Amino acid sequence: MPILETRNLNIQIPTEDGIVQAARNVSFEVRQGELFGIAGESGSGKSVLTQAVMGLLPNAEITGEVLFQGKNLLTLSQKEMRSYRGARIGMIFQDPLSSLHPYYTIGSQITEMIHAHERVSADEAKKRAISMLERVGIPNAVSRFNAYPHQFSGGMRQRVMIAMALVLNPPLVIADEPTTALDVTVQAQIIELLNEMRRERGTTVIMITHDLGLLSSIADHVMVMYAGNRMELASSNALFSQPAHPYTAGLLNSSPANYTPGAELVPIPGRPPSLIHLPKGCVFKARCPQAQEICASPPPLRIFNDETQSLCWLEIPASLKEKQNTLAVISQADTVTVPAKVIEARNVKLSYNLGGPFGPGNTLEVLKGIDLDLYKGETLGLVGESGCGKSTLARVLAGLIPATDGSVVVEGKSLQALSGREWREMRKRIQLVFQDPFGSLNPRRRVSSIIGDPFRIHGVFAGNRRKQAVQTLMEKVGLNPEHYNRFPSEFSGGQRQRIGIARALALNPELIIFDEPVSALDVSIQAQVLNLMRELQQELNLTYLFISHDLSVVRHVCNRIAVMNKGQIVELADAESIYSDPQDPYTKTLIAASIHTPNTVVAQDRQLIRSIPGEAA
Repeated sequence: MPILETRNLNIQIPTEDGIVQAARNVSFEVRQGELFGIAGESGSGKSVLTQAVMGLLPNAEITGEVLFQGKNLLTLSQKEMRSYRGARIGMIFQDPLSSLHPYYTIGSQITEMIHAHERVSADEAKKRAISMLERVGIPNAVSRFNAYPHQFSGGMRQRVMIAMALVLNPPLVIADEPTTALDVTVQAQIIELLNEMRRERGTTVIMITHDLGLLSSIADHVMVMYAGNRMELASSNALFSQPAHPYTAGLLNSSPANYTPGAELVPIPGRPPSLIHLPKGCVFKARCPQAQEICASPPPLRIFNDETQSLCWLEIPASLKEKQNTLAVISQADTVTVPAKVIEARNVKLSYNLGGPFGPGNTLEVLKGIDLDLYKGETLGLVGESGCGKSTLARVLAGLIPATDGSVVVEGKSLQALSGREWREMRKRIQLVFQDPFGSLNPRRRVSSIIGDPFRIHGVFAGNRRKQAVQTLMEKVGLNPEHYNRFPSEFSGGQRQRIGIARALALNPELIIFDEPVSALDVSIQAQVLNLMRELQQELNLTYLFISHDLSVVRHVCNRIAVMNKGQIVELADAESIYSDPQDPYTKTLIAASIHTPNTVVAQDRQLIRSIPGEAA
């Protein structure tokens, strides 16, 4: 008997604009001890589905069945459901900062979970909490037990959330994007911890993620969701080697894990439909490259001999990589033939006095003698774990933080020697695009003002000329110029990132620094943004410094890669050399942790054995 089974689950959520069809006739089962993956774009219904399982949608109308160990959770009262949450079903939420209470220490929040379900002493609860914090990789767990959430980095907060979910050893753990904010080495530690729980305690894991490379190497079965519908359900091997649905094939084509040197990623065109006004027939028809007239009717559920299930009119598997555009690749040798250097950094050091302005204290050395050259027209990747100094180095190179020692020369001019007027002019030449597009855009200002700010600040355009320039920039980055007066909240995550890129392009810079620009985006939107960056670079001869913890993305977009560890660059080489022949032990550790190897068994010849009509499915 499966540990969890949903049967014909429908979720309707009332809103001011109408009824959101968050899930429609979704059925699946999760077997004891397996890792079950759920994939799909934002808004596909992944998180809502698991929230319904946890009883966290009080205002939604939910029909169907959710059977946990044979008990229908939808029939339980709120009091009964509280006894299940935490003790029998653990939940790891995507955003740890909003899930952890800012007024309480992380230790008190974990022990509160223990006391809510078990009668144990305070000392025993504290001991268990510290032990779990150590297991998820929190250094100095004894002293950090009394720290507050704001005193941890994003990755550390995610580890705290994981510790809270696992401390009661629940038989089922639901993990909603648990590794999105984590470095590859930490990600590997968390995956190993979950696997250890599965081996030792028979823990079952449901993992929601947009990291298809990760799912391909760890999941037993995968369900692909789109617009509230279950589009495909299959074993991991069958799904990743021979997807049955065009949407699954589109997600795989969009992933930078499918690396081909010099080739563009293939994003899924268009956007998901409104969940209030769903189209008739197949919900994926408008974006499907294999759509036919018959797709205007509800698709049947097709069941194949390898247990793959696909909600599609296709009787043959979807094709992977039907078309890929090959682009010119700038190799290290190419960049060396061009003598122009955009940035030349020598022995750059940065340290902080932890005593603050009120007296001497210990010195924290963040950058320890960085030497770095950045050539015109290239993309230099900067990788390393959280806290190694990547973002700090980027801000020093951009002139936002003065170096304690050493020199930074930009286009032949030393940043340390610039006057106020010269620095104002230099500011036009270097721009930044930040990791969180929503957090870096003022929610109270319209896009016209946000993108037009550089023109206003530097007195470049005014009036109608500024409006025309902003609309031209919007069109260049793939935004509709007619959306000139919209607010950031009215755009998707990928579109907001395009707004940030448009703002960075406003003053025709020489260098753009991208700080984790695609880490929070779905693979299809990620592909669009990465392709846009490449097209703009070729068109405008831009130079990029690209910071990321996703090594598959860095490999795809970068000509050279600099590996940072503890404030130093430990290795610098062209991208392929870093991957094929890493020299430094730390680089080898990063590469080993980032490579997700799927099951290499070739899927059997797939044959259709049953087809359930669309209305019945």
